Amino acid sequence: MQEQTPTNRARVLGTETEFGIAAKEQASSDPVTGSIAVIGHYRGLPAPNAIWDYENENPLLDARGFEADGERERPNPDYNRQLNKVLANGGRLYVDGAHPEYSTPECSTPREVVAFERIGERILAQSLQELAKARGSEQYLLYKNNSDGKGNSYGYHENYLVPRAVPFEKIVRVLTPFLVTRPIFAGAGKVGAENQTAPAEYQISQRADFFECLVDLNTMVKRPIINSRDEPHAEYAKFRRLHVIVGDANMAEVSTYLKVGTLDIVLDLLAAGAELPQVELEEPVRAFKQVSRDLEMKQTIKLAGGRPTTALAIQRAYLTAAQSWYAARGATPETQDVLVRWEDVLVKLEQDPRLLVRELDWVAKRHLIESYMDRKGCGWDDPRTKLMDLQYHDVRPEKGLFYTLERGGHIESIVEEAEIRRAEFTPPPGTRAYFRGRCASKFPTALCGASWTSVLFDVGNTTIKKIPLMDPYRGTQALTGGLLDAVDTVDALIEKLKA
Repeated sequence: MQEQTPTNRARVLGTETEFGIAAKEQASSDPVTGSIAVIGHYRGLPAPNAIWDYENENPLLDARGFEADGERERPNPDYNRQLNKVLANGGRLYVDGAHPEYSTPECSTPREVVAFERIGERILAQSLQELAKARGSEQYLLYKNNSDGKGNSYGYHENYLVPRAVPFEKIVRVLTPFLVTRPIFAGAGKVGAENQTAPAEYQISQRADFFECLVDLNTMVKRPIINSRDEPHAEYAKFRRLHVIVGDANMAEVSTYLKVGTLDIVLDLLAAGAELPQVELEEPVRAFKQVSRDLEMKQTIKLAGGRPTTALAIQRAYLTAAQSWYAARGATPETQDVLVRWEDVLVKLEQDPRLLVRELDWVAKRHLIESYMDRKGCGWDDPRTKLMDLQYHDVRPEKGLFYTLERGGHIESIVEEAEIRRAEFTPPPGTRAYFRGRCASKFPTALCGASWTSVLFDVGNTTIKKIPLMDPYRGTQALTGGLLDAVDTVDALIEKLKA
């Protein structure tokens, strides 16, 4: 049977979430030490001695055709084990800079991304709880958000596999207006403004204030709307990994689902050469900040040439293009569900954004804080409102305000509880993450290392065997499930793979 091409099979998707960390006492204020301690207390690790293999990683490659100056991360083995944990679900728990970070495994659908991202929240909450038990007190707090409110922003990155044949310049042109306006349903909400931007009582996006240019390789300074990192974690000649850094870390499942699902759809059309909106913003960075402050969906933003438009109009143009494309060619049930939800959200945003209080983070958080302000007679400049903003993202189930809303039935869900629980120890079936996760669980003592593109086994006599996983569409349950079930040793696995 002829193998499918990357353009006509499920896209490989995934997200990376840096969690904000705060020390409860000054003596525990070193965030790196705290982050290492937190991830080190996760009890669900199948292979605690495995390192992360950085061999095929180079974040300095730029999609515009050059390699930037800088140092590539290469920690020694002992420090590597402290910084990196290979998970049974095929994902990764690690310390990046001064934050605990969780990467979902490679997923095949937006629904899977939601489930694997939700279990990431619980993994960090479990780790925090175990650390508190071990030390006899709670020393750190973790937040799934993007700003500490003191001028520091930390990342949430989305990853989408696209064919290398799609030119990067076309990606920039097509995605810029889409990403600038996507926060209207994907924003996490934020009290105040930062980074010397225009004042605001409340914003739609946590990240918008921190973007300063259109295209660049940086992720921590001079942040770009389109990140040009060219690190595919796959066969370079065939694949490009679109590394999206402009999105907020969401708590609400509908926001996450639409954030990932709508971009997945736009990329489908882009890769297929479909007709997409011809939209060029006059000042994309400025427009991003305008969209974030447009709580009532009424402000206009300028297109190149000065013609006005709105964020809603731009999103509708992309939706209409997608509806026309799939109407002629058919859509999977999940793609159809994303299209229906996308349209419903845009209609309600135009009518009254408050209609989406059960679905979107920024609306739910705004309602929660405004209700509090009405009861207490305080304003947006009251310190308690900023505290509520932070508490909305607290990963502790008993403390986080989002979880309070969820328990009360005030937030709509996408995935079932069983899907979230299963995602902790069961990898997605449709990508190479299946093989990585199963190997970690089945051969925990022999697994000495892993990466997105390989697993490494110690087979004795100081011999390391590397099994490459350069194609994200191989290593699936369909291709390797029976093989893994049939063997009991790494040697037998390797022999079967040779055959």
